[in-house]
Amino acid sequence: MRKREFLKAGALSAAAAAAAAAAVPARAQGGPSYSWKMATAWSGGPLMDIGAKAFAERLDFLSGGRMKVQVFTGGALGNALKVSETVKNGVAEMGHTWMGYDWGADPTTVAFGGYAGSFNSEYMLHWIYEAGGAELQRQFRDEKFGIVSLPLFIRTAEVFLHSRKPVKTLADLKGLKLRTAGAWIEMSKELGASPVTTPGGEIYPALERGVIDATEWGTLWENITPGFYKVAKYLIIPGVHQPTAPFELCINKDVWAKLSASDKKLVELTAKLVTYETFTRIGQEDAKALEFFRKSGNEIIELDPDVQYAARERGIAWADKVRAGNAWFDKVVKSQREFEALWKDAPRYRNVKVRQA
Repeated sequence: MRKREFLKAGALSAAAAAAAAAAVPARAQGGPSYSWKMATAWSGGPLMDIGAKAFAERLDFLSGGRMKVQVFTGGALGNALKVSETVKNGVAEMGHTWMGYDWGADPTTVAFGGYAGSFNSEYMLHWIYEAGGAELQRQFRDEKFGIVSLPLFIRTAEVFLHSRKPVKTLADLKGLKLRTAGAWIEMSKELGASPVTTPGGEIYPALERGVIDATEWGTLWENITPGFYKVAKYLIIPGVHQPTAPFELCINKDVWAKLSASDKKLVELTAKLVTYETFTRIGQEDAKALEFFRKSGNEIIELDPDVQYAARERGIAWADKVRAGNAWFDKVVKSQREFEALWKDAPRYRNVKVRQA
């Protein structure tokens, strides 16, 4: 990939991208060559294009072509919802997934991946990179799953639902057949819904045929690509079930162990660069996407405050229940809540009140 193409790609400014490249030691340009396979949970869309594939492109560029990553769509190398297993077993050297898909094995994965009680993505980025979150993530995945884990990709708050039925109140959730994943399966049941889990590639046909009434998936912009708006009239916001969603890069431990300290740092810096790119790109594109859905004939519904309060309160109560019997979950949630306490006054010195026109 030519340098000018790299700098034009993504949402990070050219200056920031150049600074990131400059931070890579010159010796990273020389050394062994590698060719790796990356399993993903994605059939396509932004998670694939500005996440998994962008990581492969930037790593190729920053390594001077020494590090090649071939990216595979979800299901090509193993179960799309079990990417961590595919990587641990060595079927793929790397993987890109949402850690919360492994919540059945350990709910701590949801604490890292975001849930109804989480803070927003700006706060999550600060916690990950400045308050020890990335280190905790690495330690947890190593100890409990036997893989190396790095943050890679983060989205802003999701769309709550693309729905064939209007959903505004708690009563509207009763019996609603919705596709979701992670801890929201359990929480939405408690609110009266009937949740199921399917890989991303299976959502559209299920929604089109009425097998499900509604789905959550990604943010406003991310959800344009899969086309849910074509078969679901109602767009329900905000995504109280998922106010943030960090994703991860899984790496096989044997593969990681063979890398030099310099090459490990190069992989880490590349993943961090792409994570910040996704945050700014998705935020900008989401702002444009709301008008797209209006023009597409979707009816946009904002959830009643009671639903928003109930979802967050349910998330916090769920976390309190889980942490009582899970030492790792307790450690992660404690760290996140200490971070929240430190930042509790942030709106006072960061936000300026503005009159609405």
